[in-house]
Amino acid sequence: MQRLLLIDGHAILHRAFHALPPLTTSKGQQVNAVYGFITMLLRVLEEYKPTHVAVAFDRPKPTFRKKLFDGYQAKRPKMDKELIPQIAVVHTVLETMKIPVFELDGYEADDVLGTLAMQAKRKKMEAIIVTGDRDLLQLVNSHVKVALPVKGISESKLYDEEEVVKKWEIHPFQVADFKALTGDQSDNYPGVAGIGPKTASSLLTQFKTLEGMYKHLEKIGNASLREKLETHKESAELSKKLATIVTDVPVHFNTSESKLHNLNTLDTQLLLDHLEFRSLIPRLSLKKEPVNSKQKTVNSEKIKSEIKDQQIKLF
Repeated sequence: MQRLLLIDGHAILHRAFHALPPLTTSKGQQVNAVYGFITMLLRVLEEYKPTHVAVAFDRPKPTFRKKLFDGYQAKRPKMDKELIPQIAVVHTVLETMKIPVFELDGYEADDVLGTLAMQAKRKKMEAIIVTGDRDLLQLVNSHVKVALPVKGISESKLYDEEEVVKKWEIHPFQVADFKALTGDQSDNYPGVAGIGPKTASSLLTQFKTLEGMYKHLEKIGNASLREKLETHKESAELSKKLATIVTDVPVHFNTSESKLHNLNTLDTQLLLDHLEFRSLIPRLSLKKEPVNSKQKTVNSEKIKSEIKDQQIKLF
């Protein structure tokens, strides 16, 4: 079966930025997030061996969720100023690697990833989403898995339907319902005041969905809990809308464009050398094929000369 690897660009960049100490080039440019992103990318390509790959990024403009609820993500701190310019550098790296990037105003990267994953499923492909965002677990099904980091950027755990239930005691299709009840501090939507994870999990075990629960509120014996749910019904329904990932975003997954190409190209070597990531260049050859010693060493001076001759616009 063909396998599409989907990378949550901003989530991985943000995680890399905070996981690694400040790393600068000899010219003083901070590149720790870029280094971490590329390192993670090469690791998951080696680990999951996809036939296709794509990356999704958030756009700076407000999404439809902000229109639904003005307080959405209102408490999130501003992006670190040292991280902002590194986003453009990662885009350039992906361009040289011929890895397609998807992003769309009005939607989050989560929605783009969800749409691409569903399109891959319809093409009878397996999809693996690499992210740091647990909300994406709602997309897990027989054809879609989610890889979440275990520590830093060096290790991740792959979640299928069974692993989601084992870890969180809810099914993937219940993730948005769970968030509708508990709310979300990071995204700043309310849920139902006074309901925590254990109660939410118990309710969903009994009623399966938020809609099923409200249809049968009379079956909840705890009067105090029933009153909370009745009082905060609108909040719960709004929270579910905010938590639900859209899977019909107007983006199109093209199998030929997203097919994993040889990453070990001159353009990519030039760029990694310019960024002073020379230790990563040998890892561009993902297939473990024997090479002679001359092939293992990149001629740094030759690459610098190529940069000058081709006048490649790196930043």
